[in-house]
Amino acid sequence: MTETEKKTMTLEERLRFVPETLPLLPVRDIVVYPYMMTHLFVGRKKSVLALEEMTSQKEGRFIVLAAQKGQEIDDPGPADLHSMGTVAECVQMLRLPDGTIRVVIEGLARAKLLEFEQTDPYLQVKTQIVPESEERGVELEALMRNVLAQFERAANLRRDIPQEALDNAQHTEEAGRLADVVAMYYPLKVEARQQILETFSPKQRLEILSELLNKEIEILEIERKISSRVKKELEDTQKEFYLREKIKAIQQELGERDERSAEMDDLRKQIEAAGMSSEVKEKALKELDRLEKMPPASPEVVVVRTYLDWLISLPWSKRSEDKIDINEAETILDQDHYGLKKIKERVLEFLAVRKLATGSKGPILCFIGPPGVGKTSIGRSIAKALGREFVRISLGGVRDESEIRGHRRTYVGALPGRIIQGMKTAGTCNPVFMMDEVDKIGVDFRGDPSAALLEVLDPEQNNAFSDHYLEVPFDLSEVMFITTGNLLDPVPPALKDRMEVIEFPGYIEEEKIKIAELFLVPKQRKEHGLDEKGLVFTENGLRTLTREYTREAGVRNLEREVASISRKVAKKIAQGKTRPLRITPSNIAKFLGPPRFRFGTAEKKPEVAVATGLGWTQSGGDTMPVEVTLMKGEGNLLLTGCLGEVMQESGKAALSYARSRAVRFGLDENFYSKCDVHIHVPQGAQPKEGPSAGLAIAVALISALTNRPVRCDVAITGEITLRGKVLPIGGVKEKVLAAHRAGIKVVLLPKDNEKDMEEIPTHVKKDLEFCFIESADEAIEIALLPPKDSPAAKETRGKPSVHISPHIAGHA
Repeated sequence: MTETEKKTMTLEERLRFVPETLPLLPVRDIVVYPYMMTHLFVGRKKSVLALEEMTSQKEGRFIVLAAQKGQEIDDPGPADLHSMGTVAECVQMLRLPDGTIRVVIEGLARAKLLEFEQTDPYLQVKTQIVPESEERGVELEALMRNVLAQFERAANLRRDIPQEALDNAQHTEEAGRLADVVAMYYPLKVEARQQILETFSPKQRLEILSELLNKEIEILEIERKISSRVKKELEDTQKEFYLREKIKAIQQELGERDERSAEMDDLRKQIEAAGMSSEVKEKALKELDRLEKMPPASPEVVVVRTYLDWLISLPWSKRSEDKIDINEAETILDQDHYGLKKIKERVLEFLAVRKLATGSKGPILCFIGPPGVGKTSIGRSIAKALGREFVRISLGGVRDESEIRGHRRTYVGALPGRIIQGMKTAGTCNPVFMMDEVDKIGVDFRGDPSAALLEVLDPEQNNAFSDHYLEVPFDLSEVMFITTGNLLDPVPPALKDRMEVIEFPGYIEEEKIKIAELFLVPKQRKEHGLDEKGLVFTENGLRTLTREYTREAGVRNLEREVASISRKVAKKIAQGKTRPLRITPSNIAKFLGPPRFRFGTAEKKPEVAVATGLGWTQSGGDTMPVEVTLMKGEGNLLLTGCLGEVMQESGKAALSYARSRAVRFGLDENFYSKCDVHIHVPQGAQPKEGPSAGLAIAVALISALTNRPVRCDVAITGEITLRGKVLPIGGVKEKVLAAHRAGIKVVLLPKDNEKDMEEIPTHVKKDLEFCFIESADEAIEIALLPPKDSPAAKETRGKPSVHISPHIAGHA
């Protein structure tokens, strides 16, 4: 069929040539109506293949178009398309260099999509053309005029509908075609256009369109009113600004000053006196000029004024003078803290370097230790010794990077970060700045606060710290930063590299008692209105309080227990019972109830397969009995007592050592295949971990195999290898003190730990005998007695005692 023949044919005649089955072209963001010429750019593979199939038709290039239900779908299937589409004919097709095809489509008629005959390689569907219904009548004529008037009104309000659209609508006489023309030109949503396409009756189509246009006109008129009101308010504001500027000029001519001018002059003087650098001063004066030109009613005035107040209030050049006296600093540290000898020594070295090398930036100190051991109070003492201001912020739970660097001024309620806020609180540019809980910084989608701290804590960078709110560099090079944390592992490596870590050990029992006598008891007496005569704590009373009512590395719980007793004593005195009260081990239970904890004690009698090990926890050292039981079996090893992986491996190593020494100890070489071994460390609810229990396990295991009792006055600690070598361990001081407290007489330690004896108090060394061993064979000879059935062992037999080990939660 030629183009000339097409032009002479009516629409009904052209539709006779349309095949029943047609290729389908999915479209999005558009609905094609009959009589509508549309330009489409086709790039999807299936759509391109559908167009190629269309060009192979003999009687014409017909295709059916259907709108997608979801615009984001790239490969729509039958379920993703509306069931009503438009049969169209391709008028022009052009391939573009980028691979897409530009086609000009003319809509012919509505068509129902009856059945999809194929989906690959392109969509092909069986269609049914819906003829246009012919309706006449006065009501339909009135409805057409109403829709046309609404379309003209909406076009005048929008100003984006072309004049040709109005002309086309005015010259359309058929009711259904008028509805299609208006829906085609007016920017309706795809769902509304599809609804009009699926409505066959011209009257219903016009009614739907009239309702949609009516809503649009209401919205457009409201928008027009708002725009007019805003324009009027803007004109009024400009008028007010002009009049105020004119008044200002008149006042200047008359030599008068208004209140706003006086405020601006005061701000200018404060900026000059703030001691800012030239760069910051230039920024502040620029913001002041902006503020001066703004209308007083502008919302930006508050933002700029707050920003200037922050700039003026920061200590740009105000500093406190360092008064470093090492002897006085040592006195202050001794007055404020008991013990912590190594920590105090390192702090004094730090201060000495500060005194001698005034230009030295020095390291950033990081105090790591359990809660309540005096990390924060040491920082206060350093500030006191230096004569500087002390500022403390807590980083625990901080997840937003803006907490460190601040928020930009574009945000409502923006403020500087915690660093700048702390500097404002200090009032000087060289305070002692403590950041608590550096190990508890969080990370989420708002950024990594620890990464923001890298610039703050780097002496090479913090001389020009950039805060997002200030947007000017702030010098932090004179600030002495100290960070604290409970654990070192969570601290990021890059941040850890910028700090010198000083580890705070937990207090031992003797130190806790002295701290209570010197600090805690006097403080609680004062807070509860008591004097030295009204309440007296004996040394044994404090010892019982420490052992049986607290289990901690620091002294916070100890202070709470002292406060609890002080309250009860204060109540008695308030009731008229003025007799002085002495707190002794015998009457503590009357105030605090029964003991909450039990501390380890030595076994009363030597027993087979029970060895006394030593464990270290954050709350100090403790004894740790190790029990071994042999049962008939097939060589299985059972480890219980909530043991960690390393401690379980120590048990396996001890068993392998025992098997390798079977001949030496007079055992059958195949004993292991005839019995099961159960190793248990009591208090199974408490986790235990570490390699230092290996030697004690080996001794208990050999005792069980040879029926030789273990001496009850011997405590054992050390890591064992498969060859029986004893390796060094940690926490020697805490473990030895636990053995001394438990009534142990002999302590077996690895040879390499002999150097750690300097830390042991002198009175403890006098009461204990230390054996430094290199192999497990030596430990067995010292710790084990002759077999129970030998004459030498009969004298040591006795009724076995029941023993439950104390809380052990740390490294064994």
